[in-house]
Amino acid sequence: MTITGLVPPLALLWMQAAAKKTHDLSSLQVLLVGGAKFLPEAARRVRPELGCTLQQVFGMAEGLVNYTRLDDPETLIVETQGRPISPDDEILIVDDAGAPVAEGEPGDLLTRGPYTIRAYHNEPAANERSFTDDGFYRTGDVVRRTPEGYLVVMGRATDHINRAGEKISAEEVEDHLLAHPAVFDAAVVSVPDDYLGERICAFVIPDGAPPRGVELKAWMRKRDIADFKVPDQIVFVDDFAVTAVGKVSRRELRAALRQRILEDEGKA
Repeated sequence: MTITGLVPPLALLWMQAAAKKTHDLSSLQVLLVGGAKFLPEAARRVRPELGCTLQQVFGMAEGLVNYTRLDDPETLIVETQGRPISPDDEILIVDDAGAPVAEGEPGDLLTRGPYTIRAYHNEPAANERSFTDDGFYRTGDVVRRTPEGYLVVMGRATDHINRAGEKISAEEVEDHLLAHPAVFDAAVVSVPDDYLGERICAFVIPDGAPPRGVELKAWMRKRDIADFKVPDQIVFVDDFAVTAVGKVSRRELRAALRQRILEDEGKA
């Protein structure tokens, strides 16, 4: 086998297993990872731990497909989700009012191209929400574009936490948590708070013995992260609910975990 594709949770499991098993993986040349955001701290482990090139893939059923190229610099491979497959793909990155953002700034991703649909069949309400008057599809993803034209997926439009007026990307906090050697996976959610508006709760699957929550917070404060982005609450869990093929919808996962903690607080 020279090339295969995995969703991020399975890629994490492969790397975990590779460190403990003696299987011969020398034939594997390319690992495609897509279906959900592959965070940089996990992505940069692929080459040293599996001995192959990572190729990130980002797209949607409605059309647009992006991927990193095999000869791209390692920084682009691990830190971006690639650039469009077709030179005729059109990309717009806009603010909440629909105006283009400055180059390199995050915004909502709109796309139009030769293989992107122009409407849903017989769904006028969905079309009103999902398409602009000039045919651009509103993907619901928040991205920024690098000088090389590659997209960095920041998350879904609803995956941002408003803590005391500061907008925080759930995926940014998750990426910092994944850098800790005792963290296998992490999902960050917002929880209503009477004083902050929303507070940050991180659900963490440990890799081995879990660290103490206070130790994990102290470790994060030593990294290049603003103090207000350090989770207010850390909950250790054994696993996350996934689909039959191991795919996690980060948006659905966060919604389920958020509901879980709200229900637990309601019982307190």
